[in-house]
Amino acid sequence: MVVFIRNKLFDVGILKEKRPDIHTIGVGNLAVGGAGKTPLVEYLIKLLLQNEFKLATLSRGYKRKTSGYVLADATSSADDIGDEPLIYKSKYPIDVAVDANRLNALKKLSELEQKPNIVLLDDAFQHRYIRCGLNIVVSDYSHPFFSDHLLPYGTLREQKNGLVRADIIIISKTPERTTPIELRNVLKDVKPGPHQNVFFSYLKYGDLYSITDPLLKLEVEKELFKYHVMALTGIANAAPMITYLKEFGNEVYHFPFDDHHEYIPKELEDIKRYYEQINKTHKIIITTEKDLMRLKNSNIWPIAKNMNMFVLPVEVSFKDKEEEFNQIILKYARTNRFHHKKYS
Repeated sequence: MVVFIRNKLFDVGILKEKRPDIHTIGVGNLAVGGAGKTPLVEYLIKLLLQNEFKLATLSRGYKRKTSGYVLADATSSADDIGDEPLIYKSKYPIDVAVDANRLNALKKLSELEQKPNIVLLDDAFQHRYIRCGLNIVVSDYSHPFFSDHLLPYGTLREQKNGLVRADIIIISKTPERTTPIELRNVLKDVKPGPHQNVFFSYLKYGDLYSITDPLLKLEVEKELFKYHVMALTGIANAAPMITYLKEFGNEVYHFPFDDHHEYIPKELEDIKRYYEQINKTHKIIITTEKDLMRLKNSNIWPIAKNMNMFVLPVEVSFKDKEEEFNQIILKYARTNRFHHKKYS
């Protein structure tokens, strides 16, 4: 009810949305956690960098131990900026900022000597004080918004009709073998407006790489069958990853933790002890890039780096219409700051 009233106040103009002076793309969802926003943000980063844009990401910095505005640098840790922003900073030559006050952060980013052309706002769909030039909403194929309910009876943060504010709707984690008829049925349930584009994406996993030597790699589909696997995850929805590992691994033991879990030395010592008790010649610990960001914290990295641990990277691919998606993003980035919206 509180969210409903708040949205109404924005809709009628009592609460005011601010249109930034800089190009902004928001990536969010209607539900809490696990939809696959982070790989999509990475997809957008790579697309925009390939087209020579100077860009920044802006997040709240969930579970960081700092406050206020922080602009990441080479020394930043997950404690400083959060695990997802640290992924962006560690992998791409971009500015990465965190601040609960997104308006304040946008102002500071625009004051940089080499200010970005475009800012990607991560998980900001409900942050309505900023009106992004282009809004992307991500919804998990296996748990779509149209079959969900408001918290606490479901996982929705706001009413389903809030989707009208989106320009692009992405149904993520779509099974690769989904038939055209199944996709059309989902599209009927989405019920997009005339101003909205719908795309289906899926997760594509890469080669495993060592946490201490990224050049040391293993091909999952060709080599993992030799190994007994321990999977260590602290993400919202590890099911697709575990399913993938079980498809190719000899045997998979899963150690799940909550999303953004802050590991402590005792937990890693226990996992290491369990690993050493597995009486197999070929065994391996596999984790995620998000978890790696937290495992690099100073109090646990000395333990983690001495474990036979590899990272399973993931990226977004599209079922079809990838070029159409790319062109919508690039057209917005190159032209007007605001996408034409029916709900405006």
